[in-house]
Amino acid sequence: MRIKFLGTHNAASKHTKLISFVVDGILAIDAGSLTSITFDEQHTIKAILLSHGHYDHLIEIPNFAFNNSDRVTDVFATRQSLDILSSHLMDGTIYPDFGSDTSFLGKAVLRLVPVEPLSPQIIQGYKVTASLVRHSLSGSVGFEISTPDGNSLFYTGDTGPGLSSVWKGISPQLLITDTTFPNRLKETAEVTGHLCPETLKDELMQFNLIKGYMPRVTVVHMFPQYEQEIEKEIQEIGSELDISISITHEGEEIIL
Repeated sequence: MRIKFLGTHNAASKHTKLISFVVDGILAIDAGSLTSITFDEQHTIKAILLSHGHYDHLIEIPNFAFNNSDRVTDVFATRQSLDILSSHLMDGTIYPDFGSDTSFLGKAVLRLVPVEPLSPQIIQGYKVTASLVRHSLSGSVGFEISTPDGNSLFYTGDTGPGLSSVWKGISPQLLITDTTFPNRLKETAEVTGHLCPETLKDELMQFNLIKGYMPRVTVVHMFPQYEQEIEKEIQEIGSELDISISITHEGEEIIL
């Protein structure tokens, strides 16, 4: 399993891109910077998973649809997230409804497929299970993605504290987790449904207590202006818990 990170932040700039990564060139997870790769690389993507309906996670779905209008790409998300995509972005005014044959293309180029939490699906050969997480938007989920040979990751999407029920149902080798704010903004993180290093540490300790092991951990969705603080605090967690934990940046790859 090769995970290529296209965007790992929650604010876009010359050097930072919105959250999106691709598994084995086939399965895209979130679409904040999905079209930042070449047209050829986009064309190998067969399905897209959306964790929730906030703009930084789905903003490039219409661009991707326009660039790949010669075929149909499946988009998987909860019904709430798909409704947001259809009614607020691909509404026929801001962008065409690429999920309908009434668009200017005369055909649908996206197939919007609802997912049910805790109901595993086989998507392009991967076992994918969505789990509800605690974020400010209803219908927000994380995804466990597993290969037939046993490699697996779990992506939290945007989430606040309280993941113990999620940990019970997953067994990933790699945890890709939201850590948006530094510790000094812990209250802001909790109010907006995000983690900071301190709350992440608590969640990881719960994971170890429930599962009896620690996965490799990488952090995404950082505010760029707080990244140095977050990185320092993440390194402290690694030392305290004696685990492999790091921040992942745009263009980096992880291989399982």
